[in-house]
Amino acid sequence: MSRAQSPSARETVGLSPSAASRLEWSIIGLGVVALALIFQPFSLALYGLGCALVVLAGLANNLLPLCQPGTTLRSIVIAAVIVALAFFAVMLISIAAAYLYGVFFVKALAPDTNAPFFLQPVVWGVAAVAIALAALLAALVGSEGRA
Repeated sequence: MSRAQSPSARETVGLSPSAASRLEWSIIGLGVVALALIFQPFSLALYGLGCALVVLAGLANNLLPLCQPGTTLRSIVIAAVIVALAFFAVMLISIAAAYLYGVFFVKALAPDTNAPFFLQPVVWGVAAVAIALAALLAALVGSEGRA
């Protein structure tokens, strides 16, 4: 196989029209299911699951512009990793902002008896996930030139 044929073969590999449509409707369906779980009157556990799914569906909506025929799976994965990385980075910033809000505005009313936010296991877990996603994104983008 010649070098000129290789890139064109790679370009044709991507989502088929039916796969693109299925991905699009799956993302939209996730949002509908999440809203149904939030507004159901039966279970608080289902409500909590619905709340988590609403956040996931909102982030997944960022992938809708990529639901086009011919889009490679690699580009969808890279976009999903970027969205997840942004989510975890914003989560770390919001945890720090909430802690600082408590230090500057609430401490005068009620002294803080908890450990600082940076000693909480959940913060270290979120930070580890953010670092892992950043490393994955660097590996995916770095290997794109070699592929």
